[in-house]
Amino acid sequence: MRFGVVVFPGANCDHDCHYVLDTVLGQDVGYVWHGTTSVSGYDCLVLPGGFAYGDYLRTGAIARFSPVMKAVEKFADDGGYVLGICNGFQILCEAGLLPGAMMRNTGLKFICKFVDIRVETTSTPWTSAAAKGEVLSIPIAHNEGNYQVDTMTLEDMKRHGQVVFRYCSPDGALRSESNPNGATEAIAGVCNREGNVLGMMPHPERASEAELGSSDGLVVWRSLLAHCGATV
Repeated sequence: MRFGVVVFPGANCDHDCHYVLDTVLGQDVGYVWHGTTSVSGYDCLVLPGGFAYGDYLRTGAIARFSPVMKAVEKFADDGGYVLGICNGFQILCEAGLLPGAMMRNTGLKFICKFVDIRVETTSTPWTSAAAKGEVLSIPIAHNEGNYQVDTMTLEDMKRHGQVVFRYCSPDGALRSESNPNGATEAIAGVCNREGNVLGMMPHPERASEAELGSSDGLVVWRSLLAHCGATV
């Protein structure tokens, strides 16, 4: 597979994603500059974490209008795989590629720590190599990760299996103290109806080697590769 990591001004996880895809997983990967209007030749686009355009206005609100985003939107509409991580998730929500919106964390503080998330479905390309209910230890690092969605949209998302990850305790239970940012129903990751677009607040690229404290993030990358028949 050929991956493209989109580079926005202020992004700080683009090199991390590139390293994991290239060095850890041995995939063909390149950088995609935010000013480009073509993403042809890629199988999957990654919108990394960071502070695109300084996160002025709302997080992702300016990046949503980058020239590359029209190409990303068409790429997704045509069935291409798109992964938005943290700030990338925020951008996908602003662009309307995923439902819902991000608000400030409850407590109004930046949070940077390992959390546990539960796999809610294995029917997506991003979780096909996981087990339903499996608990993954993956770090978060955000100020606006409080994912909010109205009740009607949430029920529709549930019917279509769009809730992919939820924050949980180490034993997989959903407890209020395990929800680090106040997100609706402890949602940590969602996909579109077609399943080809995923947004998640935890950083799988920061949990892709045991030396980092966890390699659970590899589940996301390897699920997609297995789904697409790619070799690792």
